[in-house]
Amino acid sequence: MKIFKTLFTWISGLFNDEKGNPSSKRFIGIVSGLMLCITMYHNSFSSVDIAPAPYLVDAVALLAFGCLGLTSVEKFKKPNDNA
Repeated sequence: MKIFKTLFTWISGLFNDEKGNPSSKRFIGIVSGLMLCITMYHNSFSSVDIAPAPYLVDAVALLAFGCLGLTSVEKFKKPNDNA
């Protein structure tokens, strides 16, 4: 049971920022990346006529990389003294 608690803590930590607050950018980025991987895996076994349009795949990829990239940039940004 301790392994499940440790795993749950690790997974919930993926969605938190450096201060421990939930991060919507990380959540959207990770979920978009997972859905993109699932879609690509599923399409490798299906016929071409039911594949999603390439621009939709590109849009989800840009969303995932953009959200995770913005999260990475925030780590290196100087803290704002006004907040």
